[in-house]
Amino acid sequence: MVLHLRRILLVEDNPNDAELTLEGLTDHNLANRVDWVRDGAEALDYLYCRGAHSERPVENPAVILLDLKLPKVDGLEVLRTIKSDEKLRSTPVVVLTSSREEQDMIESYRLGVNAYVVKPVNFHDFIDAIHELGAFWAVVNEPPPMPRA
Repeated sequence: MVLHLRRILLVEDNPNDAELTLEGLTDHNLANRVDWVRDGAEALDYLYCRGAHSERPVENPAVILLDLKLPKVDGLEVLRTIKSDEKLRSTPVVVLTSSREEQDMIESYRLGVNAYVVKPVNFHDFIDAIHELGAFWAVVNEPPPMPRA
């Protein structure tokens, strides 16, 4: 039996944070492919297989790591879209943000986020947090079956 590893979608506009996140996922031999998009509009294009992402395999990611402060379409709007769509709703979303604003956290949970993680400032803490997130959501967590078309 061949194990199919679903992709991880990283939605992050800051190249340094994206690089650290990718390093945190790959340093610990997480085998899932990570697709990185840089703004909320591109995240929606990815999820709906539009534009530059029209050729990607049509399957929901194992988990979406979503920053809130994004250009074009902000993270809360991306989350709102995901959780209001029957085909995307069950995809786990982890907000990974530098925002400690209580309102962002409240709204994220109100919209159905699965976890809210404030990015640690310390490099090693950040790498460890990303490893734990990736290992849990992409390996340990049992996702729901893909909806039939």
